[in-house]
Amino acid sequence: MPPLRFVATLALLVALALTAMPGSQAQSAAPDETGHGGVTGLPVPRFVSLRSDEVNMRTGPGIRYPIDWVYQRRGLPVEVIDEFEAWRRIRDREGTTGWVHQSMLSAERTAVITGERRMLRQTAAQQSEPVAWLEPGVIVTLERCDEAWCEAVALDGNDRYRGWLGKDEIWGVYPEETL
Repeated sequence: MPPLRFVATLALLVALALTAMPGSQAQSAAPDETGHGGVTGLPVPRFVSLRSDEVNMRTGPGIRYPIDWVYQRRGLPVEVIDEFEAWRRIRDREGTTGWVHQSMLSAERTAVITGERRMLRQTAAQQSEPVAWLEPGVIVTLERCDEAWCEAVALDGNDRYRGWLGKDEIWGVYPEETL
Protein backbone atom coordinates (compact mmCIF):
# COMPACT_ATOMS: atom_id res chain seq x y z
CA MET A 1 0.00 0.00 0.00
CA PRO A 2 1.48 3.41 -0.94
CA PRO A 3 2.17 5.91 1.81
CA LEU A 4 -0.67 8.34 2.58
CA ARG A 5 1.48 11.33 1.60
CA PHE A 6 1.97 9.81 -1.90
CA VAL A 7 -1.79 9.27 -2.34
CA ALA A 8 -2.56 12.83 -1.21
CA THR A 9 0.08 14.26 -3.57
CA LEU A 10 -1.26 12.18 -6.45
CA ALA A 11 -4.84 13.35 -5.76
CA LEU A 12 -3.66 16.99 -5.70
CA LEU A 13 -1.82 16.57 -9.02
CA VAL A 14 -4.89 15.01 -10.65
CA ALA A 15 -7.09 17.85 -9.38
CA LEU A 16 -4.65 20.47 -10.68
CA ALA A 17 -4.42 18.75 -14.05
CA LEU A 18 -8.20 18.66 -14.42
CA THR A 19 -8.60 22.37 -13.66
CA ALA A 20 -5.77 23.27 -16.03
CA MET A 21 -7.30 21.45 -19.01
CA PRO A 22 -8.17 23.85 -21.86
CA GLY A 23 -11.83 22.86 -21.88
CA SER A 24 -12.25 23.74 -18.21
CA GLN A 25 -13.74 26.95 -16.85
CA ALA A 26 -10.32 28.03 -15.64
CA GLN A 27 -8.96 28.55 -19.16
CA SER A 28 -12.02 28.70 -21.39
CA ALA A 29 -12.88 32.03 -22.93
CA ALA A 30 -16.62 31.47 -22.74
CA PRO A 31 -18.87 34.42 -23.51
CA ASP A 32 -18.96 37.17 -20.91
CA GLU A 33 -22.16 38.80 -19.68
CA THR A 34 -22.39 40.81 -22.92
CA GLY A 35 -22.34 37.63 -25.02
CA HIS A 36 -18.89 38.36 -26.46
CA GLY A 37 -15.92 35.97 -26.47
CA GLY A 38 -13.02 36.70 -24.18
CA VAL A 39 -10.40 36.11 -26.89
CA THR A 40 -11.73 38.09 -29.88
CA GLY A 41 -14.45 40.21 -28.35
CA LEU A 42 -16.77 39.00 -31.13
CA PRO A 43 -20.23 37.66 -30.30
CA VAL A 44 -20.44 34.07 -29.07
CA PRO A 45 -22.26 32.22 -30.47
CA ARG A 46 -21.81 33.44 -34.05
CA PHE A 47 -21.86 31.91 -37.51
CA VAL A 48 -18.74 31.61 -39.69
CA SER A 49 -17.79 29.29 -42.54
CA LEU A 50 -15.01 26.80 -43.25
CA ARG A 51 -12.11 28.34 -45.18
CA SER A 52 -10.76 25.13 -46.74
CA ASP A 53 -11.87 21.86 -48.34
CA GLU A 54 -10.12 20.02 -45.51
CA VAL A 55 -10.61 21.15 -41.91
CA ASN A 56 -9.68 19.01 -38.92
CA MET A 57 -12.02 19.09 -35.94
CA ARG A 58 -10.22 18.10 -32.74
CA THR A 59 -11.43 16.92 -29.35
CA GLY A 60 -9.68 19.84 -27.65
CA PRO A 61 -8.06 23.20 -28.46
CA GLY A 62 -4.60 22.21 -29.65
CA ILE A 63 -2.73 19.94 -32.07
CA ARG A 64 -1.97 17.49 -29.27
CA TYR A 65 -5.67 16.59 -29.18
CA PRO A 66 -6.83 13.85 -31.54
CA ILE A 67 -8.68 14.64 -34.74
CA ASP A 68 -12.30 13.66 -34.25
CA TRP A 69 -13.68 14.63 -37.67
CA VAL A 70 -12.42 16.00 -41.00
CA TYR A 71 -14.71 18.39 -42.86
CA GLN A 72 -14.28 18.30 -46.63
CA ARG A 73 -16.53 21.12 -47.74
CA ARG A 74 -15.25 24.67 -48.10
CA GLY A 75 -17.87 27.28 -47.25
CA LEU A 76 -19.85 25.05 -44.88
CA PRO A 77 -21.49 27.23 -42.21
CA VAL A 78 -20.60 26.44 -38.59
CA GLU A 79 -21.37 28.13 -35.31
CA VAL A 80 -18.58 29.35 -33.00
CA ILE A 81 -19.67 28.50 -29.45
CA ASP A 82 -16.42 29.04 -27.49
CA GLU A 83 -12.92 30.48 -27.87
CA PHE A 84 -9.54 29.49 -26.44
CA GLU A 85 -6.42 31.28 -27.64
CA ALA A 86 -6.24 30.61 -31.42
CA TRP A 87 -8.84 27.82 -31.24
CA ARG A 88 -12.59 28.00 -31.75
CA ARG A 89 -15.09 25.46 -30.54
CA ILE A 90 -17.65 25.01 -33.28
CA ARG A 91 -20.98 23.29 -33.75
CA ASP A 92 -22.24 22.09 -37.12
CA ARG A 93 -25.80 21.72 -38.36
CA GLU A 94 -26.07 18.19 -36.97
CA GLY A 95 -24.97 19.37 -33.51
CA THR A 96 -21.46 17.90 -33.64
CA THR A 97 -19.00 19.99 -31.63
CA GLY A 98 -15.22 20.19 -31.56
CA TRP A 99 -12.26 22.53 -31.88
CA VAL A 100 -10.70 24.01 -35.03
CA HIS A 101 -7.89 26.49 -35.48
CA GLN A 102 -9.03 30.03 -36.24
CA SER A 103 -7.06 30.02 -39.51
CA MET A 104 -9.48 27.40 -40.87
CA LEU A 105 -12.49 29.69 -40.39
CA SER A 106 -13.73 32.55 -42.55
CA ALA A 107 -15.98 35.47 -41.65
CA GLU A 108 -17.79 34.95 -45.00
CA ARG A 109 -21.42 34.24 -44.20
CA THR A 110 -22.90 31.20 -45.82
CA ALA A 111 -25.94 29.05 -45.21
CA VAL A 112 -27.07 25.57 -46.15
CA ILE A 113 -30.46 24.68 -47.58
CA THR A 114 -32.48 22.62 -45.10
CA GLY A 115 -35.53 20.41 -45.33
CA GLU A 116 -36.76 20.02 -48.86
CA ARG A 117 -36.05 21.54 -52.27
CA ARG A 118 -36.30 25.36 -51.92
CA MET A 119 -37.14 28.13 -54.34
CA LEU A 120 -34.62 30.94 -54.70
CA ARG A 121 -36.98 33.87 -55.35
CA GLN A 122 -36.57 37.08 -57.35
CA THR A 123 -37.86 39.18 -54.45
CA ALA A 124 -38.39 38.72 -50.71
CA ALA A 125 -42.00 37.59 -51.04
CA GLN A 126 -43.77 34.21 -51.02
CA GLN A 127 -45.53 34.93 -54.34
CA SER A 128 -42.28 35.94 -56.08
CA GLU A 129 -41.11 34.25 -59.29
CA PRO A 130 -38.39 31.58 -59.02
CA VAL A 131 -34.78 32.25 -59.96
CA ALA A 132 -33.67 28.67 -59.29
CA TRP A 133 -34.56 25.58 -57.29
CA LEU A 134 -32.02 24.55 -54.64
CA GLU A 135 -31.68 21.05 -53.23
CA PRO A 136 -31.14 20.33 -49.51
CA GLY A 137 -27.45 20.61 -48.59
CA VAL A 138 -26.64 23.28 -51.18
CA ILE A 139 -24.44 26.03 -49.73
CA VAL A 140 -25.28 29.63 -50.56
CA THR A 141 -23.41 32.84 -49.79
CA LEU A 142 -25.45 35.32 -47.79
CA GLU A 143 -25.41 38.89 -49.06
CA ARG A 144 -27.83 40.40 -46.53
CA CYS A 145 -30.70 39.38 -44.25
CA ASP A 146 -33.68 41.26 -42.84
CA GLU A 147 -36.23 40.05 -40.31
CA ALA A 148 -37.56 37.13 -42.40
CA TRP A 149 -35.55 36.91 -45.65
CA CYS A 150 -31.95 36.57 -46.82
CA GLU A 151 -30.55 37.61 -50.17
CA ALA A 152 -28.25 34.82 -51.28
CA VAL A 153 -26.02 33.73 -54.14
CA ALA A 154 -25.91 30.11 -55.30
CA LEU A 155 -23.27 28.79 -57.68
CA ASP A 156 -23.77 25.94 -60.14
CA GLY A 157 -20.59 25.47 -62.11
CA ASN A 158 -20.08 28.77 -63.96
CA ASP A 159 -23.68 29.88 -63.39
CA ARG A 160 -24.45 32.30 -60.58
CA TYR A 161 -27.97 32.71 -59.19
CA ARG A 162 -28.96 35.60 -56.92
CA GLY A 163 -32.27 35.70 -55.10
CA TRP A 164 -34.11 35.48 -51.80
CA LEU A 165 -34.67 32.64 -49.32
CA GLY A 166 -36.76 32.59 -46.17
CA LYS A 167 -34.71 32.34 -42.98
CA ASP A 168 -36.70 29.24 -42.07
CA GLU A 169 -35.40 27.51 -45.24
CA ILE A 170 -31.69 27.71 -44.33
CA TRP A 171 -29.21 27.04 -41.51
CA GLY A 172 -26.49 29.61 -40.93
CA VAL A 173 -28.30 32.71 -39.67
CA TYR A 174 -30.18 33.37 -36.42
CA PRO A 175 -33.92 34.11 -36.61
CA GLU A 176 -33.51 37.61 -35.12
CA GLU A 177 -30.23 38.43 -36.91
CA THR A 178 -29.89 41.04 -39.66
CA LEU A 179 -26.90 41.36 -41.98
